[in-house]
Amino acid sequence: MAAHSACDYGGGRAEKLALAKYRQVIWQGRVMKTQFTNEELRNQGRCPLTPEEIGFMLLALGFSNNTRLYLASHKVYGGEARIAALRKMFPRMEDKRSLASSEERGKVEGKASLLAAVDYHVSVESDIFISASPGNMHNAMLGQRAYNNRKTIRPNMGLLGQLFLNKTTDWTQFQSAVVAGHKNRQGQFRVRKEKQSIYTYPIPDCMCQARN
Repeated sequence: MAAHSACDYGGGRAEKLALAKYRQVIWQGRVMKTQFTNEELRNQGRCPLTPEEIGFMLLALGFSNNTRLYLASHKVYGGEARIAALRKMFPRMEDKRSLASSEERGKVEGKASLLAAVDYHVSVESDIFISASPGNMHNAMLGQRAYNNRKTIRPNMGLLGQLFLNKTTDWTQFQSAVVAGHKNRQGQFRVRKEKQSIYTYPIPDCMCQARN
């Protein structure tokens, strides 16, 4: 998702050139025409969270380092170097390659739709689901898990963006702000508003109506 935004991820000139090239190919330069600075984008919650930022959010919300994580992603921008910090916080992190046998991997390797289906299935069946940024899978997962009454934590992107930009915040302040900012974002039912997708917000349309 990093290339689908106009955000800077601190990788210097080489990273900026690589992202600019990818964004030009995929989006024909549209994401490069933003009028906002990187800081403004983060303050507005328009930058996908990095694996490290997800890790800090989970720790602040009270998840222990013994929590088992599943990383649902085709390819993480920056590779293992980007994931290392999250893996250090949560050593029991898995993905489809570590969970599946070599024989099972051979049946889906190179088949993007099947690889995505594996991620989707594990994410639907997980105890808790958290997405680094809104997107098609995120939206579909919200609806499916709401329909199945499963817990989904929706990151407060604007709040987190501001907290990560503020280098003077200590851990106690950070944790308190994260907990308060996610009090009503941990799986509570959300009724669909007009023009919102029924696939993302299946309530009340897809729920049985109680009768006296």
